[in-house]
Amino acid sequence: LVREVLKYALQLEGCIRQVGIHACAMIIGRGDLTDYIPITVGTDKATGQEVWVSQYEGSYIEEVGMLKMDFLGLNTLSIINECLDNIKKSHGETIDIEKIPIDDPATYDLYGRGDTKSVFQFESNGMKDWLIKLHPQRFEDLIAMNALYRPGPMDYIPSFVARKRGDEEIAYDLPAMEDLLKETYGVTVYQEQVMQISQKVAGFSKGKADKLRKAMGKKKIDILQSMHDEFLEGGQKNGHPADILNKIWSDWESFAKYAFNKSHATCYAWVSYQTAWLKAHYTPEFQAANLSQNLNNMAEIKEIMDDCRKGRIKVLNPDVNESDSHFSVNKEGNIRFGLGGIKSFGANIVDAIVSERNANGPYKDVFDFMERIPVTMGRKAVECLVYAGAFDSFGLKRSQYFMPGKSGEPFIDELVRYADLYKQDKESEAVSLFGDSEEFKPVRPDIPSFTGEEDEMALLQQEKEFVGMYLSSHPLDKYSFEIENFTSCQMASLSEAVAECDATDKPRKVALAGLVTSYKAKTTRTGRPMAVATIEDFSGSAEFPLFGKDMENYMSFMQEKTALYIEGEIKRRDFYTKQDAEKPATKPPYGFRIQKIILLGNVADTMVKGFAINVTTPMLTEEFRKKLVTLLKRNKGNIPLTMFLYDPKTKYRVEFVSHKFTVAVSTDFCYDLDALGVTWQVEKKL
Repeated sequence: LVREVLKYALQLEGCIRQVGIHACAMIIGRGDLTDYIPITVGTDKATGQEVWVSQYEGSYIEEVGMLKMDFLGLNTLSIINECLDNIKKSHGETIDIEKIPIDDPATYDLYGRGDTKSVFQFESNGMKDWLIKLHPQRFEDLIAMNALYRPGPMDYIPSFVARKRGDEEIAYDLPAMEDLLKETYGVTVYQEQVMQISQKVAGFSKGKADKLRKAMGKKKIDILQSMHDEFLEGGQKNGHPADILNKIWSDWESFAKYAFNKSHATCYAWVSYQTAWLKAHYTPEFQAANLSQNLNNMAEIKEIMDDCRKGRIKVLNPDVNESDSHFSVNKEGNIRFGLGGIKSFGANIVDAIVSERNANGPYKDVFDFMERIPVTMGRKAVECLVYAGAFDSFGLKRSQYFMPGKSGEPFIDELVRYADLYKQDKESEAVSLFGDSEEFKPVRPDIPSFTGEEDEMALLQQEKEFVGMYLSSHPLDKYSFEIENFTSCQMASLSEAVAECDATDKPRKVALAGLVTSYKAKTTRTGRPMAVATIEDFSGSAEFPLFGKDMENYMSFMQEKTALYIEGEIKRRDFYTKQDAEKPATKPPYGFRIQKIILLGNVADTMVKGFAINVTTPMLTEEFRKKLVTLLKRNKGNIPLTMFLYDPKTKYRVEFVSHKFTVAVSTDFCYDLDALGVTWQVEKKL
């Protein structure tokens, strides 16, 4: 039986089990493809349409005289296109993105300060760190970084950056290689450089050099090894030492593991440069385009909005008099949330709102809006607009829509009923004998008068529900510096961190920050007092049970709307027994225990030992000095200030301790430093 199974297994080996279709490859031939290659029919997964598919596997296509081209679709191109449309609407300018200057200083400054969120191929944190060190000043630097920032070639980035900055000597294995490696500071980065070196040093033909490139690109080490003797022989014939040639070849064997195509890197770098140029010169329009293209990716939208805040660009609530379907830019240069981004809000209503406004001008008030909108809007749709803030410009508080009207029903219900009656009256006006009589027209309901204060947190929660995030404001916005620099876990991730705690019984330190949204005192089954506090941050909320001494020590902090910084640890529960282990679902073995609470507003003064800013000598203009001094005076505090001054020419880095200025470190202060192009760091107390 085993023999029979093996016999059939050998017959199956090497047979095609299934047909795959390349996501973006196109085959180009000199004539009808059916004359040159066997064709089958497959189904495109993206469109569901039937497509012609080569029966030859991709690696054999070129061997039979065909050309295979990969045509990639990039969402970035849609972002660029939408940004150009935004610029046209906001400024009346038509920009040819293919003709922008390639030596724009503002664009390279943007790269140099690592302000590359949403900049194609350059937005990772690691890339930002290297850009700040490299401070690229020419397009060739961008091409090289695009090629190097990948697994493998990343090992060469420190040397590339050091050589560019002048911290490391630029050296070449052979003088003949200088012209070919000069633009990358002596570091071999591209496949094309290998091709050129093989031709110049070893006399390879263009065809043979291309064979070498393909072997590197396809990681075909056996072909590379077979060409070694030819390279050595040709190089020695041209007068180059054998030991140097062997070193170059050894480097190439390592290089083959990550060799990158310069033409590919150049195309990506050009698209990246276009996005960076748009961000540098038309920031609101660029950010609006990114927000629109990520409408269904709430996590990405939040990151882009954080980037907007750092750039001092406001992202405003949707507004029936300013918003389009997608994100747009208003006259003040701020971004309006698109009406299409409101949850559970129909596209037909959005189109009707925008079309009517464009045709007949802005809506004067909420009654004018309800009368003019050409589609029927139920309470749910109106409620969406109220909670999203789309009616805020009409001057009413959001709470007023839900207060009792003259009929005793909520004003929002009276408003919806009035709109229905008004439209019915308009429809019957043409055929009614009394169509012009004011006696029969519906009367606008009275707006309830508002007294007292709105429950801001409740309204913000509703706003988050309908829009997906806080837009008007968030009580924690002003504490972004403290949250980013002193917390190690988000509230929404705390339960996951507890669940992932390993069995080593080693406590894990955790720092969190958030806003108290509720605090409930209770008693246990044994009659002991306890309480449960719910605390929320940008990510979500977590519950914190307090017993005994913990309740006594921390209950004074647990006032609703109080912003807190919490330190604690995840460790094995003291009461966890062997019997509990048999029921892990009902009583988990690990839990979080609060050890310290500080009011979030006091964290900087309590935990920051010193604050340092980094300045380079080219930045030291009179205008820069005035702006920096004004900023320091505006943020006086008790935290010692240090300035590190770096001179790129001499490579000196000098430390200055300020005796004149001490600062209060805050989110706004850090954002203002970022806007000046000044990097900073915090020295924390142990």
